[in-house]
Amino acid sequence: MKFYIETERLILRDLLTTDDKGMFDLDSNADVHRYLGNNPIHTIEQAREVIGIVRQQYEDNGIGRWATIERSSGNFIGWSGLKYVTAAENNHTNYYDVGYRFVPRYWGKGYATESTKAALAFAFNTLQVKEVIGTCHEENKASRRVLEKCGLKFVEQFLYKNEWVCDWLKITKEEWDTLI
Repeated sequence: MKFYIETERLILRDLLTTDDKGMFDLDSNADVHRYLGNNPIHTIEQAREVIGIVRQQYEDNGIGRWATIERSSGNFIGWSGLKYVTAAENNHTNYYDVGYRFVPRYWGKGYATESTKAALAFAFNTLQVKEVIGTCHEENKASRRVLEKCGLKFVEQFLYKNEWVCDWLKITKEEWDTLI
């Protein structure tokens, strides 16, 4: 797959094997994993495995998270975008999820909102999907604000991995069309 989207301040593109150092910087940071229910990685090889998993999603599902690059610096700041979820989560399967994960020094700059809006535009205008889901840990108020700023509405809470209470939010194509 070849994805390439430019926003005002970001470039969203395929994750590449050469993003391994940036992915390691991201996923080895304990602060990044605070609300995710998983542990930081410890080796560059694990970062390469994560990239490989996403690249396989491109092949299997035609979509996967995108490398997020800060245009002004050219820096890899994390990933964002869409993922097609085939495993059961909150009693749902086969749905599009929007998400983001950034290196902490890029938090609070509006990049999550900017990249989420671009991902939703791609979902509804290019992929022609009917709805997109977003989830976040119930205590991750910043992430929930991003999803709501982008038009997603709270549906319910659910138990993630039988451990974490998370919020399930959704936006439909019709709701998106009223926002643009």
